[in-house]
Amino acid sequence: MEESPTLLVVGAHPDDCEIKAGGLAAAYVDAGYDVVFCSMTDGSAGHHELSRSELAERRRRETRAVEETLGVEYEVFDVPDGELEPTLEHRRQLIRFIRRVDPDLVLGPRPNDYHPDHRYTARLLQDAAYSLIVPNICPDVDPLPSNPVFGFVADHFSKPAPFEPDVVVDVSEYVEEKLDALHCHESQVYEWLPYTFGELEAVPEGDAERREWLASEALGHLQENTELNVADRFRPELRERYGESAGEAVEHAEAVEISEYGAPLTAERRERLFPV
Repeated sequence: MEESPTLLVVGAHPDDCEIKAGGLAAAYVDAGYDVVFCSMTDGSAGHHELSRSELAERRRRETRAVEETLGVEYEVFDVPDGELEPTLEHRRQLIRFIRRVDPDLVLGPRPNDYHPDHRYTARLLQDAAYSLIVPNICPDVDPLPSNPVFGFVADHFSKPAPFEPDVVVDVSEYVEEKLDALHCHESQVYEWLPYTFGELEAVPEGDAERREWLASEALGHLQENTELNVADRFRPELRERYGESAGEAVEHAEAVEISEYGAPLTAERRERLFPV
């Protein structure tokens, strides 16, 4: 009997994984599959009041809350936010980590992005992909028998090439779980991001009120800046996958562009790895 697939989502910062693939992760967990999130940096730069050390510890607590809330494993690398580089040391760190997770599907950002941490996370994933099966690279950890499928999460950048989805999935039934995971990142969704949007004063005080605000007013800014939901953008692809009526009714979707550096997405793998 074939083992259940494992999903690994790699982001540059704590909360990147939830924003881009929280719905798919929730679907995996709902199906009884394993999900691992990995942040390549400690997220210690993203705040207007807290010091790096204070924020790094707070964001680790937030990721532990996500583990409990979403049912995933969450790893945070000890690399300062804003200082990630595509070095051999970081490549080896990522190779060893991916080998230990032994995923079937690996998702992360594309190399063209506004943030250097995002770009270098993508570069490190690309550089690690083939090396995962090479025994003489990082020989202290057993190589994988075959490469997993690698995919890029959606973004809105157009140069040198726009994001072109190979898979668009309906995650509408998992929106609440996705928002619950984002709700754990209080330092970001209720403090830092509203500060950058110029709307810090609009954030409610109470926990329940904040969660309600996140599901209403805050979503517009998150969507505009992060591609949180790509249902409207890729409506034709949704109609093609789910049928005209069902595709038109999809309220929340996430999309993946398959990388050429991993295993090919065969019809069998598509069915197995995207169970929504």
